[in-house]
Amino acid sequence: MVLSERVRNVRPSGVRKIFDMVRKVKDPVNLSLGEPDFDIPLPIKQEGIDWIQKGFNKYTPSGGIPDLREKLLGHLRSDGIMCEDVVVTAGVTGGILLALLVTLNPGDEVIIPDPYFVMYEYQVILLGGQPVFVDTYPDFKLKEEALRNAITERTKIIIINSPNNPTGAVYSREELEMVARVAREKDLLVFSDDIYDRFNYEHVGPLSYLGQFYPNTVTFGGFSKTWAMTGWRVGFAAGPKEIIDSMVTMQQYVFSSINSIGQKAAVFALDYNTADLIEKYKKKRDLIYEGLKDKYCVVEPKGAYYIFPEVPDGDGDRFVERALEKKLFIIPGSVFSRRKSHVRISFAAKESAIVKGIEIMRSLA
Repeated sequence: MVLSERVRNVRPSGVRKIFDMVRKVKDPVNLSLGEPDFDIPLPIKQEGIDWIQKGFNKYTPSGGIPDLREKLLGHLRSDGIMCEDVVVTAGVTGGILLALLVTLNPGDEVIIPDPYFVMYEYQVILLGGQPVFVDTYPDFKLKEEALRNAITERTKIIIINSPNNPTGAVYSREELEMVARVAREKDLLVFSDDIYDRFNYEHVGPLSYLGQFYPNTVTFGGFSKTWAMTGWRVGFAAGPKEIIDSMVTMQQYVFSSINSIGQKAAVFALDYNTADLIEKYKKKRDLIYEGLKDKYCVVEPKGAYYIFPEVPDGDGDRFVERALEKKLFIIPGSVFSRRKSHVRISFAAKESAIVKGIEIMRSLA
């Protein structure tokens, strides 16, 4: 067999499998997608078009164009996030891969709260690390005792994602401070995936970021969610200079450089306010939560655009198959968790689709 041992440990993404099935069904009710249902705002698209016409179509520096890096640092520091430098990456996925490449040794352990974004687990495995999962059920909150119990002498990194995919949980300031306190005590790195930071429906005043509380944090973000630039693949990572410098070097051999047009559009996007578009998601959150809460055991999501209900018989895989028979496309919770008792539903969809989805979910309860 010519395939590596590495690839044998990786199963195909359950999310991508659902996407492939969606294409074969006529008029599906698709509540599986992890991207905004609004398009890139026209002024941002026009900015990209303008730079294409200006001829900005060549390779860019491996760390990203200087004007974007400088502007990102200013925005992050204005939010109180501690960071010495920043690198532009191929989305958050590319950023986390680079960060793991420069920090993780074979056998190192990475703590991941469960449920989690599926990419974390497999990137760690691909690089010879060991994912260690910390159960956050049933309320999807971080507990200090569980976190401390997961730490061993081989622990290197804690990965935090808030607002969370797939649960919609938003960790409180107290939870983030607890993680920072434990990481400082144990001298651990923290990776903070903040890609959904603007999809935060309950906060009053400034947002809380883990990078505000602990300097040994690598903060990840990007333009795919807030500005709907999913296909343009522009993200960033910010943190200690030694790590960022090493990521820039590694990027030379992994991605070479990032989409030139996307970077120029991202410079413009940082000053473009999409709060009115995101505000509509709170109404969608309320619609789906109110439509499900009397039929399912479900935690109200405080952010992102996902809801993660528990299914009646505890078998989310089988439940998704039943939903598919009714043309409702959702994702089994087992894609994101050691458990299979839940399903992930995205409310990044038109309200008419959400209403239909609620009807089908209620019929399946």
